Amino acid sequence: MTIHVLPHPGSIRLGLRENAAQFALLVVVNAFVGAMVGTERSILPLIAVRDFGLAVRAGILSFIVVFGLSKALTNYAAGRLADRFGRKQILVAGWLIATPVPFILMWAPTWTWILIGNGLLGISQGLTWSTTVIMKIDLVGSEHRGLAMGINEFAGYVALAGAAVATGWIAARYGLRPQPFYLGVAFVVIGLALSWFLVRETTSHVALESRLEGATILAPTPREVFWRTSVGDRNLSTVSQAGLVNNLNDGMAWGLFPLVFAAADMTLEQIGTLAAIYPATWGLAQLGTGALSDRIGRKWLIALGMWIQAAGLVVIATAANFVAFGGGGVLLGLGTAMVYPTLLATIGDVAAPSWRSSAVGAYRLWRDLGYVLGALVAGFAADAFGFAGAIWLVAALTGISGVVVAIRLRETLRLGTAAPVRREI
Repeated sequence: MTIHVLPHPGSIRLGLRENAAQFALLVVVNAFVGAMVGTERSILPLIAVRDFGLAVRAGILSFIVVFGLSKALTNYAAGRLADRFGRKQILVAGWLIATPVPFILMWAPTWTWILIGNGLLGISQGLTWSTTVIMKIDLVGSEHRGLAMGINEFAGYVALAGAAVATGWIAARYGLRPQPFYLGVAFVVIGLALSWFLVRETTSHVALESRLEGATILAPTPREVFWRTSVGDRNLSTVSQAGLVNNLNDGMAWGLFPLVFAAADMTLEQIGTLAAIYPATWGLAQLGTGALSDRIGRKWLIALGMWIQAAGLVVIATAANFVAFGGGGVLLGLGTAMVYPTLLATIGDVAAPSWRSSAVGAYRLWRDLGYVLGALVAGFAADAFGFAGAIWLVAALTGISGVVVAIRLRETLRLGTAAPVRREI
């Protein structure tokens, strides 16, 4: 049993400004979390082809299946573990699990070792990214929840994009392995040090928010939270399906886009740049879209974002040069930026503080299973119909998901007050 020593209640306050220093630190930590994935983003599919001779696209994308499955399951566990053992302990554990990953990617003698490394990376990402999300929601309260999620995802995905560009540049000059993964070693060391020595526990903020809201209803069981988030609650289940489809197209982009760009005779540097345009646009735009959702509401920002993603995929499916590929990446990134922080803010709107972290974990389980489905759908579709056919199929699924949001999601923000419309069952 772990005992948490909490500060005196009078020293705890909710709000972005009131917790600016700790919030900023968590933003920096999440940047290193995102950068860890970025080290793979532009070069790992090329390593599969050139170093290990994988020709079947479904096999090449197997690393995303392993990553997505391990991350999704860990996401679900992270919320419950954070409630039981505290947020900081889970954050540090995530970084410790990431420690061997860069070395495995550098020196893996077989593709099986790459899969093992990605399994560890997925577990690490599930613990670290989930925990930074939960801690930021803990700190800010309800008023600026969308802004907080926008800043969180901005940091992670801009850093991911920067790492993708950097590894592509290094690979063009020194080779695909081991030099590009030296960056991963630095990211792990810095992220672990910041989390271990400077990050503070935020469970006391949850207790304060519960008191301020006058919550008197007992928290549902983990099984009940999972049911609500997956099926039972109209808003939560709609958000979960949108998150799953969003990461389905991201998984496809991660695995297929470098191969698409290489097939169009792009250089390694161009591939690195193109692989970064989408997450960079996604990351930067979230600074505005997260805050925008606090002003205009969540529903239509999500629906429109899914449709813009579908349009971006159509552009990429029909593109044949650097400029066209880049334009499609910008559209895809903009649409994702409208969706990603808004989905998390919606979860925070609906779930009460007493079971919010578990709801975030359940949502992130479904969302990151999208990586698994995206890799499987894209891999088999690409083998059967070619790259363009696979991208068209994912574009159609993304557009349909936006229609589901438009029909089924109810607005969760009381417009004009920046307060959530919370219905406890």
